[in-house]
Amino acid sequence: MSRRRLLVRLGVFALLGLTVGIPIASAGGLSAWLVRSITPKDSFADEIPPRAPDYSLPTAWSALPELDDLADRVPPGLSTVAAADARVDAFYVHSTSSVDPTWNASWEDPKIAAASDRGGALIQASAFNAIGAIYAPRYRQSTGVAFYTRSADGDAAIDLAYSDIDRAFTAFLARRTPGRPFLLAAHSQGAALLARLLVRRVSGTPLRDQLVAAWIIGSGLTHERLARDAPDIPACAGSRDVGCVVAWNARSPDYKPGGVELWYPAGEHRVCTNPLSGVGEGGPMPASANLGAVFLQTAHPAPRPGLADAACVDGTLRVQIHGRVPRDLPSRILDWAIGKGNYHPIEYELFWSNIRSNAAERVAAWESAHAG
Repeated sequence: MSRRRLLVRLGVFALLGLTVGIPIASAGGLSAWLVRSITPKDSFADEIPPRAPDYSLPTAWSALPELDDLADRVPPGLSTVAAADARVDAFYVHSTSSVDPTWNASWEDPKIAAASDRGGALIQASAFNAIGAIYAPRYRQSTGVAFYTRSADGDAAIDLAYSDIDRAFTAFLARRTPGRPFLLAAHSQGAALLARLLVRRVSGTPLRDQLVAAWIIGSGLTHERLARDAPDIPACAGSRDVGCVVAWNARSPDYKPGGVELWYPAGEHRVCTNPLSGVGEGGPMPASANLGAVFLQTAHPAPRPGLADAACVDGTLRVQIHGRVPRDLPSRILDWAIGKGNYHPIEYELFWSNIRSNAAERVAAWESAHAG
């Protein structure tokens, strides 16, 4: 692959780092050019979809309790829980890992699978492995274009991706330990699909009472949508609330929207949970409350306490970073493409240790509420 082609692909991936899983607004120019490079040439109807995953097979999963997979990794000095001793089952949905110009990507493509494992199971789902048995399905993810410009083709691609997640959730329910509570977690495109799953499969069903919480990170989820579509599953207000949603979109205090930005309905209010306190719409928390940012994909994955502070301001998590964030070349291109101070790509990593701690806190609260 030529250097120019490589940079184009990296730039496209950078754009997807923001657009996956959510509609966006664009100022055109470079953003539009990048989107064109990943836009499918055929209609959804004319494209042969990839083979559907068979969730009875381990190969259809990025992570399973019985597998030695990247969701089991931890920084030095920490440990995971054995599946038999887990206090909760965790269903995690990864974000977009494909830049192919197809409506839906093949979950069997080794490059796409490896990117899903690294960008999902390793750096995000691992935050829950101290208490949870982790299940992370592969799926026929939609192209980011489907979220960039709404169309019948794009909606069909999203529906196909969701159909896999729906079937994977059915398989998860059959596989998980009876009687154990469960939690949900996702990022970006995965968060959009998980929000739909929460509405269709959990809200208004007996499963709602078994739900510890849903970490729907990096999406345009609003309080109004929850009230309309899942009135029994509100945003979490306190750090020990259960049966509720945790969500945030991280930006620096001086962030200025550029070519691409998260979209949500006018007049609605995004859900913001402060990950350093676990409080919904939580006010300023100092960097000293940060138990440790974790970058497991790097050569130095030890927790970095105090790396970032956080405060919810008008539905956005305002974050000031106090130190150096490790970024390789693709990551730097990603940062350039989505705008200085847009922390969407590292919304789990900046608060990895606090997510881990708060998940345990909410599980304990669920167990206390259901004791006896």
